[in-house]
Amino acid sequence: MDKHQAIYKLYPNVTHIRGDIAYDKDEQEVIYDNASIDLLIASEAYKNLRAVEYPSLANQLDMLWHAIDTGSLSKDSEFYKTLKMVKDKYPKE
Repeated sequence: MDKHQAIYKLYPNVTHIRGDIAYDKDEQEVIYDNASIDLLIASEAYKNLRAVEYPSLANQLDMLWHAIDTGSLSKDSEFYKTLKMVKDKYPKE
């Protein structure tokens, strides 16, 4: 999530942003709190970090299929361990 996305999420009355200035539908400047914006961005950062480290969806499906096929779909399966490792490395905050 970038700054503009965070502004739109926290301030639904914002219709557009030019530079760092947010505006509503009447072209009135919307004053926003940078600390709140930064907090939201930080709280969402884990999603991007996880996405980079997860195996591709094709590989995840292959691991899942093999775990089901061998009857080892449990916390001991490669599928579970691989995803759990990423989730533990980048927890939700």
